[in-house]
Amino acid sequence: MNIFLIFLGGGTGSVIRFSIAYLFSKTSLSLPFATLTSNFVSCLMFAVVLSIYGSKQLIPDNYKSLIIIGVCGGLSTFSSFSFETFELIKLGMTGWAIINILISCLLCTSLFFVFAK
Repeated sequence: MNIFLIFLGGGTGSVIRFSIAYLFSKTSLSLPFATLTSNFVSCLMFAVVLSIYGSKQLIPDNYKSLIIIGVCGGLSTFSSFSFETFELIKLGMTGWAIINILISCLLCTSLFFVFAK
């Protein structure tokens, strides 16, 4: 059941991301607002579900997986990156959090310079 819910959520997240991209394709904005919006929505969903789950565990594990792994994973992996960086800061590992940000952003962006010239 859990795998099916994650599968369903991933498809849903991907369709949401496509819809956001479609809506922003009608504009002539310079910044990648579709990606920013997708990442923001995903991080917001991730944080809200964790907050609800952590405080009173009002969400069953299967539905937590559906939303966090499935929908947020299909919508954006940036939510996981942001949460993991937040956790490092919360644990007092600010240096590692900064290293995580720099390495992730520089390494991933540099892949496009190498492979998508």
